[in-house]
Amino acid sequence: MALTNPYYSYPVYSPVSNLMQETLTVVEPWVQHGMWEAQAISTEHALREAAAITYLIGRGYYPQTAHRIVESWWHRE
Repeated sequence: MALTNPYYSYPVYSPVSNLMQETLTVVEPWVQHGMWEAQAISTEHALREAAAITYLIGRGYYPQTAHRIVESWWHRE
Protein backbone atom coordinates (compact mmCIF):
# COMPACT_ATOMS: atom_id res chain seq x y z
CA MET A 1 0.00 0.00 0.00
CA ALA A 2 1.54 3.30 -1.07
CA LEU A 3 1.24 6.20 1.33
CA THR A 4 1.76 9.80 0.23
CA ASN A 5 4.61 11.59 1.97
CA PRO A 6 4.05 15.38 1.92
CA TYR A 7 7.81 16.04 1.87
CA TYR A 8 8.63 13.99 -1.21
CA SER A 9 7.08 13.60 -4.63
CA TYR A 10 7.36 9.80 -4.58
CA PRO A 11 5.30 7.32 -2.55
CA VAL A 12 6.45 5.76 0.71
CA TYR A 13 5.46 2.12 0.91
CA SER A 14 4.01 0.59 4.03
CA PRO A 15 6.21 -2.38 4.95
CA VAL A 16 4.38 -5.69 4.82
CA SER A 17 7.73 -7.29 5.54
CA ASN A 18 10.84 -5.33 6.35
CA LEU A 19 11.58 -4.41 2.74
CA MET A 20 14.14 -1.74 3.66
CA GLN A 21 16.23 -4.10 5.80
CA GLU A 22 15.97 -6.91 3.25
CA THR A 23 17.08 -4.60 0.44
CA LEU A 24 19.98 -3.10 2.38
CA THR A 25 21.14 -6.55 3.47
CA VAL A 26 21.23 -7.78 -0.14
CA VAL A 27 23.07 -4.75 -1.52
CA GLU A 28 25.53 -4.23 1.36
CA PRO A 29 28.21 -6.64 0.11
CA TRP A 30 28.13 -4.92 -3.28
CA VAL A 31 28.34 -1.48 -1.68
CA GLN A 32 31.42 -2.63 0.23
CA HIS A 33 32.88 -4.15 -2.94
CA GLY A 34 32.21 -0.88 -4.74
CA MET A 35 33.94 1.11 -2.01
CA TRP A 36 37.03 -1.07 -2.44
CA GLU A 37 36.90 -0.76 -6.23
CA ALA A 38 36.48 3.02 -5.97
CA GLN A 39 39.82 3.21 -4.18
CA ALA A 40 41.53 0.76 -6.52
CA ILE A 41 40.09 1.85 -9.88
CA SER A 42 37.63 4.77 -9.96
CA THR A 43 34.44 5.91 -8.30
CA GLU A 44 32.57 5.99 -11.61
CA HIS A 45 33.56 2.42 -12.48
CA ALA A 46 32.74 1.18 -8.96
CA LEU A 47 29.29 2.77 -8.97
CA ARG A 48 28.50 1.42 -12.42
CA GLU A 49 29.65 -2.07 -11.46
CA ALA A 50 27.72 -2.14 -8.16
CA ALA A 51 24.59 -0.86 -9.91
CA ALA A 52 24.92 -3.50 -12.64
CA ILE A 53 25.37 -6.29 -10.09
CA THR A 54 22.36 -5.24 -8.04
CA TYR A 55 20.29 -4.81 -11.22
CA LEU A 56 21.07 -8.40 -12.21
CA ILE A 57 20.23 -9.59 -8.69
CA GLY A 58 16.89 -7.83 -9.08
CA ARG A 59 16.40 -9.66 -12.36
CA GLY A 60 16.74 -12.96 -10.48
CA TYR A 61 20.41 -13.88 -10.86
CA TYR A 62 22.20 -15.30 -7.85
CA PRO A 63 24.46 -12.60 -6.35
CA GLN A 64 27.72 -14.43 -7.07
CA THR A 65 26.61 -15.16 -10.63
CA ALA A 66 25.67 -11.51 -11.15
CA HIS A 67 29.11 -10.50 -9.84
CA ARG A 68 30.91 -12.90 -12.18
CA ILE A 69 28.88 -11.68 -15.17
CA VAL A 70 29.60 -8.02 -14.48
CA GLU A 71 33.29 -8.63 -13.75
CA SER A 72 33.56 -10.49 -17.07
CA TRP A 73 32.49 -7.35 -18.91
CA TRP A 74 35.58 -5.44 -17.76
CA HIS A 75 38.07 -8.20 -16.92
CA ARG A 76 38.22 -10.40 -19.96
CA GLU A 77 40.69 -13.25 -19.78
